[in-house]
Amino acid sequence: MTAFLLICSGLYALFTVTLWVVWLRMPIRDDTMYRSDGPMISVIVPVRNEADSIFQLLTDLNQQSYRQFEVIIADDASTDNTAAIVQSYTKTATYPLRLLLLKDERTASPKKRAIAQSISLAEGKLIVTTDGDCRVAKNWLAAIADFYGKTGARLISGPVTFTSERSVFDAVQTVEFASLIGTGACTMAIKFPTMCNGANLCYEKDAFTEVGGFVGVDHLASGDDEFLMHKIAVQFPDGVQFLKSAEAIVRTKSHRTIRGFYNQRRRWASKWRAYQSYWPSALAVFIFLSNAAPVIGIAGWLGNYWSGAVTLLMVGLKVIPEFVFLLQVLVFLQKRKMVVAIPFTQLIYPFYVLFFGLAAQSTGYTWKGRRLK
Repeated sequence: MTAFLLICSGLYALFTVTLWVVWLRMPIRDDTMYRSDGPMISVIVPVRNEADSIFQLLTDLNQQSYRQFEVIIADDASTDNTAAIVQSYTKTATYPLRLLLLKDERTASPKKRAIAQSISLAEGKLIVTTDGDCRVAKNWLAAIADFYGKTGARLISGPVTFTSERSVFDAVQTVEFASLIGTGACTMAIKFPTMCNGANLCYEKDAFTEVGGFVGVDHLASGDDEFLMHKIAVQFPDGVQFLKSAEAIVRTKSHRTIRGFYNQRRRWASKWRAYQSYWPSALAVFIFLSNAAPVIGIAGWLGNYWSGAVTLLMVGLKVIPEFVFLLQVLVFLQKRKMVVAIPFTQLIYPFYVLFFGLAAQSTGYTWKGRRLK
């Protein structure tokens, strides 16, 4: 048992150091060229009950330096006045703005339905998705268009972080989310993409069509971003890239309640069994075992099964490389102040991974007022 735990810890340290090196070697793309001949972009925003935040996003889009774009808001039967706000904004928007009203009907994946129906109406060469509670900078679309022009990537994943931190809970979410963004970016850089985030995602409309869109994964509530990315990566192995640009950072709201956080993470964790590629599934199992190792190590030390030196080695192999990697990602995401929250996040994260890893074995969760499988 001791040897197995030490091997897991050592492999995790090697993995994290590799991520750190890859992250440092990824060029920062803050040399955006403000081109007037770029591709038409269709920004698709699936929403449900976003009356508190949709106006801010629409205003951010109004201020975009890149002007070759349209916006489609796909309202999924909101019970608040989201649709009315969007409809009213169409009168003053400086860009083409359409409101797509979706029927309140039972579907396995409401978000995939919203995106697919929006794409059928979209006129852009590029599809860019974000969420109704997000904020974007004025050069967001310019950075995406410029990166596409320079790389020809079939799918571009962008950085996402949270708007502000007002509590320890918010700080922990920011650090944890940074680890996901950083890991996803690095695995794309080494041509083994694992994760991305639909709050800041771009792909060619033709690529979406060529891989069959969401066909084959449309029975799954989650994964409108990652499952599509994996399908595109299979057909276009060099076509999935991460846009490491501060101008492209999208900011979203952190969860204010434990229940909201729990349901979102349950939704995310539920995807791993449906991956068709072995790599994301293998990584999920590896991360689970690597986070279990220090927990078991501490328990073994308390039970006098092995020495404190062995336990200290297990813990050190995890926390030191993690800290160095997360430090770099947080600085890039303009969250330098959150570096102080890394040690506390590391303290609770193994228990978090174990909890959600086990919770993902069951089915069903609540999202946006709906019970999904």
